[in-house]
Amino acid sequence: PQNVFILADKAWAGSSLLYKWQKSLGNYIAVAGQDNSVKIFDRHGHKWTELNLPGRCVGMDWDKDGDILAVIAAKSSSIYLWDASVNKTSQIDSGMRDQMSFILWSKTGPLLAVGTVKGNLLIYNQQTSRKIPVLGKHTKKITCGCWSIQNLLALGSDDNTVSISNHEGDTVRQTTLRGEPAEIYFSVMKTDERSSQGESTVSVSVDKKILMLFSINDPDNRIELTFQRRYGNIVSYRWYGDGYILIGFSHGYFVVISTHIREIGEELYQAHNHKDSLNSVAISPALNKAASCGDNSIKIHELSELKDISHVVRLDDETKGLDQLSWTDDGQLLAVSTQKGTLHVFLTKLPILGGCYGTRLAYLTSLLEVTVSNQVERESPVAIQVEVEPTFIAVGPYHVAVGMNNRAWFYALIDQEPGFKKLKDIEYLGTIASMCLNSDYAAALFEGKVQLHIVSYLYQEEKKQMKLFPDDDRKGRILCHALTADFLYYGTDSGHVVCVLVEDLETVSSYSHPVGVRKVFPDQNGTRLVFIDGKNCGFLLSPANSCCELPNFSPTITGVLWDNWHADRGVFVAYDDDKIYTYALHKTTIYGPRVVLVGTTALLFAQKPLLLYNGELTCQTASGNTSEVALSTHSFLKQSASTLTDSQLEHSKQLAQALMLKRFHEALDLCKAAGSDADWAELGKACLIHMEVELAIQVYRMSGNVGMVLSLQGILGIEDVNLLAGHLAMFLGDYNLAQDLYLSSNCPISALEMRRDLLQWDSALMLAKRLAEDQIPFISKEYAVHLEFIGDYVNALAHYEKGMTHNNKDHDEACQGGIARMCIRMGDIRRGSSQAIQHPSRVLKKECGAILESMKVEYYDKAASVYIRCKNWAKVGELLPHVSSPKIHLQYAKAKEADGKYKEAAQAYESAKDWDNMIRVLLDHLNNPEDAVRIVRETESIDGAKMVARFFLRLNDYGSAIHFLVLSQCNDEAFQLAQQHGQMEVYADIIGPEATQEDYQSIALYFEGEKKHLQAGKFFQKCGQYSRALKHFLKCPNTDDNLAVEMAIETVGQAKDVNLTNQLIDYLMGETDGMPKDAKYLFRLYMALQQYREAARTAIIIAREEQCAGNYRNAHDVLFSMYTELQAQKIKIPAEMATNLMILHSYLLVKIHVKRGDHLKGARMLIRVSNNISKFPAHVVPILTSAVIECHRAGLKNSAFGFAAMLMRPEYRNEIDPKYRKKIEAMVRRPDMSELEEETAPCPFCGFQLPQNELLCMSCKNNLPYCIATGRHMLKEDWSMCPHCKFPALYSEFILLLETETVCPMCSETLSVQHVKKIPDSADCNTACHREQLHH
Repeated sequence: PQNVFILADKAWAGSSLLYKWQKSLGNYIAVAGQDNSVKIFDRHGHKWTELNLPGRCVGMDWDKDGDILAVIAAKSSSIYLWDASVNKTSQIDSGMRDQMSFILWSKTGPLLAVGTVKGNLLIYNQQTSRKIPVLGKHTKKITCGCWSIQNLLALGSDDNTVSISNHEGDTVRQTTLRGEPAEIYFSVMKTDERSSQGESTVSVSVDKKILMLFSINDPDNRIELTFQRRYGNIVSYRWYGDGYILIGFSHGYFVVISTHIREIGEELYQAHNHKDSLNSVAISPALNKAASCGDNSIKIHELSELKDISHVVRLDDETKGLDQLSWTDDGQLLAVSTQKGTLHVFLTKLPILGGCYGTRLAYLTSLLEVTVSNQVERESPVAIQVEVEPTFIAVGPYHVAVGMNNRAWFYALIDQEPGFKKLKDIEYLGTIASMCLNSDYAAALFEGKVQLHIVSYLYQEEKKQMKLFPDDDRKGRILCHALTADFLYYGTDSGHVVCVLVEDLETVSSYSHPVGVRKVFPDQNGTRLVFIDGKNCGFLLSPANSCCELPNFSPTITGVLWDNWHADRGVFVAYDDDKIYTYALHKTTIYGPRVVLVGTTALLFAQKPLLLYNGELTCQTASGNTSEVALSTHSFLKQSASTLTDSQLEHSKQLAQALMLKRFHEALDLCKAAGSDADWAELGKACLIHMEVELAIQVYRMSGNVGMVLSLQGILGIEDVNLLAGHLAMFLGDYNLAQDLYLSSNCPISALEMRRDLLQWDSALMLAKRLAEDQIPFISKEYAVHLEFIGDYVNALAHYEKGMTHNNKDHDEACQGGIARMCIRMGDIRRGSSQAIQHPSRVLKKECGAILESMKVEYYDKAASVYIRCKNWAKVGELLPHVSSPKIHLQYAKAKEADGKYKEAAQAYESAKDWDNMIRVLLDHLNNPEDAVRIVRETESIDGAKMVARFFLRLNDYGSAIHFLVLSQCNDEAFQLAQQHGQMEVYADIIGPEATQEDYQSIALYFEGEKKHLQAGKFFQKCGQYSRALKHFLKCPNTDDNLAVEMAIETVGQAKDVNLTNQLIDYLMGETDGMPKDAKYLFRLYMALQQYREAARTAIIIAREEQCAGNYRNAHDVLFSMYTELQAQKIKIPAEMATNLMILHSYLLVKIHVKRGDHLKGARMLIRVSNNISKFPAHVVPILTSAVIECHRAGLKNSAFGFAAMLMRPEYRNEIDPKYRKKIEAMVRRPDMSELEEETAPCPFCGFQLPQNELLCMSCKNNLPYCIATGRHMLKEDWSMCPHCKFPALYSEFILLLETETVCPMCSETLSVQHVKKIPDSADCNTACHREQLHH
């Protein structure tokens, strides 16, 4: 808020002030300090008068209307009354002996209450001058009090009591308190039912600690509210709204409570507004705001949303702190006194007054200051100090006028400092409602008339400088007016909108509207005008007095602004309190002129739009500033830089807005930036609608629509607007509009050409009758061709006959040919044939022959139906092979069936495609279910299936019966049959994929009743009831165990429900029945749940168990399947799994190589296995024995000796096969240390030479991929892969192996040499190496 003035006086220095605003009007403020006077100032801070008193002022109050200020002073028994209307002071003797301490006017009448330090009371009636003294009302000083609306007076005294008296001074109630009272108020407590007794609640602050509430009807039933000690003492409180109380506490806290009985004592809001202390709180119902002051700041809150602090005012000079806050009743001014004796007045609400002319604005920025600015033209703002608080402001190109009541002050805007010069002030014949200016004239509206006069002095001598409108009283009272550079517009209550040419003060045009016109808004040139009528509808009035209603015009709209950016764009906004509606006038479109609503934008609270310029709306705010609002309908202007990042939807929306506002070049830029095909099409269409032909050519060229470009270039030079619009309407596919436009143009024949091109012959013939009768035969012939094509031969013949011209040989021949064909078609064969024979065309003769040929078949049908009528079945039988009509076959079949010749009947039904009857005959008479079943399956006949089902039911073949009931969609009957005869499994199999959830549920419930848990579970799973399914699977007896557990795992996998998963895991672990299940199920569960890491851990455990039990192939398969699954899910393979798989695979390779007689490879793998013998506990001795034998055979004597020595350990010795024991012992006794050197091969990563079977490179420390055929590490130049499992193999060795083996040694899939391809590209090898490296 703006600081309006500061009051300071030497006499006040260092003391706190007593001050009061004039009630209701707020025009005066009375201030008293330590000196013996009361000074009265006006609302602009000018001293008005002074009341000199015999002592210090101890109390003052304004009466309810703000007319009289009553003052009491120390050392005096008089009451001083100052009358504001006549500026006179009078005094009356109170008759009180003791010092007066309290004074208060009634809220409703002319009653003044005065209290004294000894507790006596005087009630003075200012109207009748009657005084009622009441002695001993209290026993000590009266300190506070309040009048109610019912004229009850509550008083508080230092004797710790509160009394309630009527206006005669009689005590109605008295109540004793626990401490000294302060601040008493009457109010209405918030209750569920509104009490009709008015202000019946009294609130009082007791001892600055307690807030006490009681009803005047029941003063003993009190509510005492106490507050947290950290808040400090109650400084002040105020009621507001619907029973809420705002309380200020001494430690700076600001608290709001509710007095609703259900919420009583609850804090609705609490804020520590001031750090050290709070001095005062105030509330303005007019503004709906609350304020608190403390330390050296004021904080203003919104009452509707207390968290919102709308303003914070710091008074840094006031080091001693602030004192009391007070608002005027209208909320415009807020006064705060300070501890050092000054008074600051702030402007908290300013009337929103302003106007604009072109791009220049004038608006109120303080009570006596008007600011003129033109941001568009970048002029520096000029602040004009005015003499009165204005009620209206008008601005023109060179002047500003402000005024109130019937007076206006005119200022000229000049270039020299201070930027303005006062011209004159004028008094008018009535109170001015509004005023407008242009460069020379002012127009003032008062009491239903407009006075138009010259502003400047230069023309003072001329006679025509002033005129009063309306010049004709019959036009009614003027309700609104507006002034443009050349015209004065006004609207009257009788519905006239009148335009006056200012130059010669003569009426130019007048438009008559059925109801009164409330507001007029001409555009800048004055050529178009929007007006709002008495029914709150909006209309646009154009030069030729064509008037159209504005679409979707909200009845709440209060004003309209035209866009000043470009005079001829025809864009304007209408606004109400919370929305802005953007409209655009489309002046030239193929549909004629029209107005469209482009969109709406939200408007912030208490903002008044003043100026619209290219999508930017300048609004005036209540604080005397302006703010910019960007219209959402012009968002495309802001987005040019970020268009590419916008969503397609946003982009299309912006394009649509640009097109509605006729901003075609901006729309073109949007399309160039990121336009989709649909966007380009939309832009092209808009250009056509707005008749922007050249731009449309550019758009269609850019979007690649060649046909449209050529069409548009063909019409480029046309000047006739209707003809051009007709062509464009045709291009847009609106043919009826195009026809209307063509017919009103100077080339109406175009309409006929269009209908012909569209093959719309009826319309073309009607137009030809009006426009070009010579064209009728040609159109008739074309129409006849069309009718012949669609089979309407009668009308085709008529049009061929109409088409004869008798002077155009080729055309007439075509018509004669048509007549010949039509005659034959219609059965007039003689005429048709003779026409065809006379005709020179051979093609026509062929056509007629073909027609006759096709008619022969029709004659067979006719003959057969005649024979049927006379029941000559033998003849019908002969004709049947030539007959195509199913109807005849059907009649024949029925006749044969009646004769008992069922076989022929069945064949005839088949020819007639009457499958149901054929099936009936096959089943009932020919006993041929096989053919019946075949036909049901081929034709999917529902009734046929029912018959077949009934047939099987008679034979007690329930399975087949159920099957065909399902085929006939009789699922309920099929279900009942299955239920009766225990065939539910059959029903379940048959219903299969066609079943609905309900079907599955019925089957499941049936099996549940039969205690068939496996099937019940299976069908509950299918209908998605996973928990019931799991319950049944886990109930299955152990015989079905395997399948049931598998199904349970599948169910849990589908359900993805943590509870079900845990239930199944407990079952598998044996928590439920104490019998742990096979670990492979747990593995499968984790796989079904896609928890691959847990699955991998389980797989390792299973493999370990299988390995310990000696089931090496099983262990290998478990690890292999897990390995491939992890690989597919791109999850890192645990090192332990990879190593175990490699060792198990090496063990499996031993058998393959020994079987092939390749003992060296076998021995190498056995060495690897024996080095990890702890992983093969079940077969330690046999494996070591094999290792000794194979190493010996392969010439690896040293290795053989090492393993032989291991076998000699006491724990293994007795288990050696007796036939090898002697040899092994001999080997250990006579050791042979010779060893065949292992060949080396390069590492595929770094090329370092290392033994073939070594899988860890010494040089680069990589785990090396191994060959699945030999177990050796891979070589880059000899790389291949199993096409199934993608494991690597040395190509040369893999080919060798596959000569004897037929499966992959790793995945056991069938494989042949042809399937294996060598991978020559080293990049592939590198990829594979890298993948292996990751897995390891």
